[in-house]
Amino acid sequence: MPRIVGRTPHPSALNARRRTRELDALAADPVVDVLVIGGGATGAGIALDAAARGLRTVLVERHDLAHGTSRWSSKLIHGGLRYLATGQFGIAHESAAERHLLMTRLAPHLTRPLAQIVPLYAPGHLTRGAFVGAGYGLGDGLRRFVGTPAAVLASPSLIGPAETLRRAPAVRPDDLRGGVRGWDGQLLDDARLVVAIARTAAGYGASVFTRVEAVSADGDGAVVRDVVTGSELTVRARAVVSATGVWAGELDPSVRLRPSRGTHLVVPSERFGGADVSLTVPVPGSSSRFVFTLPAPHGRTYIGLTDVPAGGALPDEPQATDAEIDMLLATVNTVLASPLGRDDVIATFAGLRPLLAGDATGRGDAPGADDSGDDGGETSDLSRRHAILEGPSGVLSVVGGKLTTYRHMAEDAVDAVVARRFASAALTGSTTRRIPLVGAWPRERLAEVTAPARLVRRYGAEAPFAATLPDGAAAACGVTAQELQWGVAVEGALAIDDLLDRRTRLGLVATDRMRSTDAAAAAFERAGVDPI
Repeated sequence: MPRIVGRTPHPSALNARRRTRELDALAADPVVDVLVIGGGATGAGIALDAAARGLRTVLVERHDLAHGTSRWSSKLIHGGLRYLATGQFGIAHESAAERHLLMTRLAPHLTRPLAQIVPLYAPGHLTRGAFVGAGYGLGDGLRRFVGTPAAVLASPSLIGPAETLRRAPAVRPDDLRGGVRGWDGQLLDDARLVVAIARTAAGYGASVFTRVEAVSADGDGAVVRDVVTGSELTVRARAVVSATGVWAGELDPSVRLRPSRGTHLVVPSERFGGADVSLTVPVPGSSSRFVFTLPAPHGRTYIGLTDVPAGGALPDEPQATDAEIDMLLATVNTVLASPLGRDDVIATFAGLRPLLAGDATGRGDAPGADDSGDDGGETSDLSRRHAILEGPSGVLSVVGGKLTTYRHMAEDAVDAVVARRFASAALTGSTTRRIPLVGAWPRERLAEVTAPARLVRRYGAEAPFAATLPDGAAAACGVTAQELQWGVAVEGALAIDDLLDRRTRLGLVATDRMRSTDAAAAAFERAGVDPI
């Protein structure tokens, strides 16, 4: 747990002063073992795995931690059910095993069980119930196989109409015959998970630099630029790993991906009766695709998820299209007593998935594919497998995969680094399945942490420290001045946007951002640093 004593933080704390100090140290000795490019979940996971093996590790990210795809997920820790349905048993098992680790050991404080309810309407409720129930049953078998206890994720069950309406009061009651209730894991916040991984890596000695861009890179190192000062530095590395997701082709043009865009809507939770479950709604005309609702912080509910090809230039922040918004609303409205309209949508967000396409290396095109990324097929049908690709320059690129399996992807990446660059070194294997992330505390004992429950869900065992920093102006949605200052002093926020968009997610809704900007600026002032 970080202890803030004067200006001397715990080794896991990230802040502007540490950044300056470690950049100076890197300039004085610019030879490292592993250079990681990209500060999402996978990049931070690689930094943690490499540092835990005793390798001198540096991570550079041109924006902020979780600036890209890692903050635009559905905030779910998937157990692999959808992969069972398509015969991808290896990926399904990997997903369930990594979900188990996250929920029971690595981050119990940032995860929780989430009920998923599929309402059943006549006619056709018996057939739909049998189909969905069979799928949930397979997923539950996988849950048992990897050892996740029922106290963490319960078995699926059929529920009656009254219970369905009690759990999901916004659904229409006419012709309702009940529902199927399954369970999966939910993240409180994907960006908070990334920050926790990066801080844990820093605690093991990794240097984590945000606002530092890799201008060019090869297998022996990179030229990096401090975006804040403009200064450049040549870093020599025994291995360079690109964890830049859909942007991997910028460092290694030989990497060919089929990005897809996943879009979510944000609506007030009151429109769903304050339900704390995921309402799971079949997409009309499909037997395997669903739109679902997700309870979220700050009194919001997310509605997702699209899966459409994302061709052309790849923006840093993708935008939802009108067609996607209409599709999500139309689908969820099929089960609501009071349909949602455009006026109910207070924000949207979209992320890009770095899906593999073509042959097993990910470098070939799928039949009929073109540079637009659309080969006429559904990107939802593409595998979520990951791969470690070595480009002509010697850079190793980690592509594919998904948020739930970030740790396994990182382990595979560092194994590849060791095999290619450290074959003669006496290094231990990966230990990250046994390393709890900062703030982790046994799930059954989280109630013992002496802090408000809302803070315990965000900070775990660190909540008492995050709650006792000096008072100041609060932000929107009950976010305290202490939380904002913790983001600056301990979680590496360098800019007001870092606090609002990724440490608290207040920036998702424009009115919340406007109400919180002054409080965020005051947090930097209290910490004695200027936001960039």
